[in-house]
Amino acid sequence: MTKAVDARWTPERRLAGLWRFAIAISVVNLLGHTLLGFEQSAAVPFVALATAYSVELLLEASSAWGMGRPPRYRGGPRTFVEFLLSAHISALAVGMLLYANDSLWLVAFSSALAIASKTILRVPVGPPGPNGTRPTRHVLNPSNMAISVTLLLFPWVTAAPPYQFVENVTGAWDWFLTLLLFTSGTIVNTRFTGRLPVIVSWWAGFAAQGIARALLNGTPVLATLAPMTGIGFVLFSFYMITDPGTTPESPKSQIAFGLAVAALYGVIVQSHHIFGIYYSLTIVGLGRGCWLAYCAARLRHTPSAAATESPAAVASTGNIAAS
Repeated sequence: MTKAVDARWTPERRLAGLWRFAIAISVVNLLGHTLLGFEQSAAVPFVALATAYSVELLLEASSAWGMGRPPRYRGGPRTFVEFLLSAHISALAVGMLLYANDSLWLVAFSSALAIASKTILRVPVGPPGPNGTRPTRHVLNPSNMAISVTLLLFPWVTAAPPYQFVENVTGAWDWFLTLLLFTSGTIVNTRFTGRLPVIVSWWAGFAAQGIARALLNGTPVLATLAPMTGIGFVLFSFYMITDPGTTPESPKSQIAFGLAVAALYGVIVQSHHIFGIYYSLTIVGLGRGCWLAYCAARLRHTPSAAATESPAAVASTGNIAAS
């Protein structure tokens, strides 16, 4: 992705956002396994983290060796920790949202797949740089993609039940936890990721498809909208669909992205398939990846035009392609 594309998601904001995402999901996991009532074994987050860290470090070491550069995790303890923040978030998300009973190897499989997908599933974006290499971008949310693939390949695995987030709390605590996640998610996505249009359009689209399905099937509207009141929905809205690395930058494209995920979710659920919330985001991400690859291919076949454009025009073209 070109520099213009990441004008808002700068390295500084990315790092600040990663720290906050990592802290938030760590707190949720800690509370979940001690107070809230997570159904998974207490060993799950440790298996997920150990696998994700190992794969991330191995892939980076291999890439650095092949390219003749120093690994990005070198530079002191803080650099090492910050390098692993992304893997930390993906691993805890996988461990928290999958339920594989006592099959810890499936947690390891999904965690490894999440990390590897960032290296394997990449598409070119924008024209070649001065050195002739083309920038690439991973287009699938790592943890969501890994969860989707695991659910498809292993039918005995299921998604974690939504009630686990408040199984052991009652009364005002139910509202407090939801409000806390809602507030923290709003702050992070307003100050750092700039993905509020994705969230709002996803909510609007989810409500629209719920009402449409209720009218089509003759079922209560509140039943189709009930998922919006759960903590699982809040977590997905603020911490998964908003992934800056795999969602568009421009507000209009963000709105289209959120509406597309909601519409596809409605189609999947109407077709009597479960886990639509994960599948819809993965499929829309794949579609966006194909579009980015197509736009990059068009730039590739017009080298003379790209060579004569000013740097600002080339950056603008890359911004449109990445959106």
